[in-house]
Amino acid sequence: QVQLAESGGGLVQAGGSLRLSCAASGGAFGRYAYAWFRQAPGKEREIVAAVNWSGGAVHYTDSVKGRFTISRDNAKNTVYLQMNSLKAEDTAVYYCAANPQYFGISPPVTETGYAYWGQGTQVTVSS
Repeated sequence: QVQLAESGGGLVQAGGSLRLSCAASGGAFGRYAYAWFRQAPGKEREIVAAVNWSGGAVHYTDSVKGRFTISRDNAKNTVYLQMNSLKAEDTAVYYCAANPQYFGISPPVTETGYAYWGQGTQVTVSS
């Protein structure tokens, strides 16, 4: 049973930066794909970024390309989301998700592709 714990959320002004962390425990970290999703008030949860088991393939939703970077540190069992040039529309609860990845190169990019979820961390960007 994989457990995920997000941290790093908070309040930041537009144009600022935050780094979210997702610490994983209870599973073989190196064989899992990881993703960050977010859910804004009144909106459906959407994928933000994903990384495959090796770190060699990543996916970003169009609205964050060039501003956000997903990375993983297998030695620390931690996945990061570096968020730069934040905008008010990035305000949401951000969730870390994980799923075993036994084959393939690309990470899953939908909610149904992930079996394990963290509790979420709030990111608020003031304009």
